[in-house]
Amino acid sequence: MEIMGRLTGPGGEFELREESVLGVPTPVFANRARSLGEVLNRSASYGGRDYLVTASRRLSFAEHAAAVASMARALRDDLGVEPGDRIAINAANSPEWIVSFWAAIAAGAVAVGYNAWWAPQEIEYALGHTDPKIVIADEKRAALISEDVLTVERDVPSLMARYPDAELDIPDVAEDDPAVILYTSGTSGRPKGAVHSHRNLASVIEYHRFNDAVMSEFGVDPSTRRYLLAMPLFHIASLHNLAVPRLATGTAAVLTEGGFDVDKVLGLVEKERVTNWGAVPTMAHRMMEHGDLSKYDVSSLTAFALASAPSSPAFKERLQKVFPPARGALVDSYGLTESCTGISVATPMDLAEAPGTLGRPTIGVQLEIRDPDGKPVPEGSEGEVCVRSAYNMIGYWRDPEATARAVDEDRWLRTGDIGVLEEGRLRLTTRRSDLIIRGGENVYPIEIENVLAEYPGVRECIVVGTAHPELGQEVAAIVVAAGALPSAEELTAFAKERLAYFKVPTRWHVTTDPLPRNATGKVLRKQVEAELA
Repeated sequence: MEIMGRLTGPGGEFELREESVLGVPTPVFANRARSLGEVLNRSASYGGRDYLVTASRRLSFAEHAAAVASMARALRDDLGVEPGDRIAINAANSPEWIVSFWAAIAAGAVAVGYNAWWAPQEIEYALGHTDPKIVIADEKRAALISEDVLTVERDVPSLMARYPDAELDIPDVAEDDPAVILYTSGTSGRPKGAVHSHRNLASVIEYHRFNDAVMSEFGVDPSTRRYLLAMPLFHIASLHNLAVPRLATGTAAVLTEGGFDVDKVLGLVEKERVTNWGAVPTMAHRMMEHGDLSKYDVSSLTAFALASAPSSPAFKERLQKVFPPARGALVDSYGLTESCTGISVATPMDLAEAPGTLGRPTIGVQLEIRDPDGKPVPEGSEGEVCVRSAYNMIGYWRDPEATARAVDEDRWLRTGDIGVLEEGRLRLTTRRSDLIIRGGENVYPIEIENVLAEYPGVRECIVVGTAHPELGQEVAAIVVAAGALPSAEELTAFAKERLAYFKVPTRWHVTTDPLPRNATGKVLRKQVEAELA
């Protein structure tokens, strides 16, 4: 607490004070950058240090700044990009993706990250929705797009080198002007474009700088950190919370390219002495099933986080047994595309004391658990998780109705998730849309999923509600086994020992086929429900 007070109190490097954000008093970092352009301008001072590293290439901060300046000038002077125009990026991870992002910012444009796994129909919807002036795509995605694009393989490298003597000349922006649009998962209905402002991302940068400062207090030199970037750049985990803050802190982002391959990834961790890795549970699953991991020297990894999708305490326990970096260093977090960064973070100490917790609210986040009428409930009571912060999105692009449903007049974001605060820590009980109402009783899928995950040989599982003529809904479970398939009777007996009768699934589907997931590792629950129906 003494360190926290010194860093965030009056006069501290990360002083928190209340200012008006979009008309609402909100905690802000007093010493934040006022735009991403300001961050970009400062970054060249890191010179020859690594910014972007792959298995075969590396780009220093100085080289990155020069490439961005050249490409930004070409976007403005040769391609007619003006401040406020959208520049869409639809590509797999690469250094060119990140250079394109920063070039869009440097040109005064709004960078739009398209989901690189989208089908042509989804891409067409997004093109009409955000109406980009320029579309940048790799050759694989370019083939799916009906209009002209700049290719990552040919055009972007050409633009990066076109004006070698160009200087960064970034248009002025207001803090609450849009900087980035990232689409929500779109697991049901049309995807929504979450609009993040310069203030949002500058605040996320300060959050990460604050974490570095705290580690410095304990003798860790943050300048030596090297971060593995293995999740898609159209997701806040990789873009907002890795690529962007690394430009501000002068530390390296080590990119994996292509599909997730355990041997290639761990080889890269060993070669580049990666210190920090934020993984989705799918990646951890593949490592656990890979076999002997001891042939790789991953001793440099001092921080290993699970992000973007929920994982059970039993899963975390198994992971820690087979992957040494997860022991004593594993953290978990909870956030949304709309929240721009983690709403809460669980430290190793939190997870040890309260397995299943998602930790305490992130610095600068105001968090309340509210009842259906929007009123805060006492600690220990369930309700909707609502948050307010300088990180929260402005709203949804060209969708005022959806924005009004998600963000109230006092700038509180309704997450749609049901949770409870216990000794100041958040525990998520379910996504509101996933709630099963069986015969008038509320059933929370995550509680059942955590129980089934403890059954020997269960690799993963999902619990959903299906229509029932008498009860309204009944509980159905899809269980993915690692080897021999357990019977429905065995699973029912196991669940009955641990759950109230109305929570025990009455429909079972046991298989070895993995659950369908989206690009960020979340199970496509609506798809599973449709297939069961």
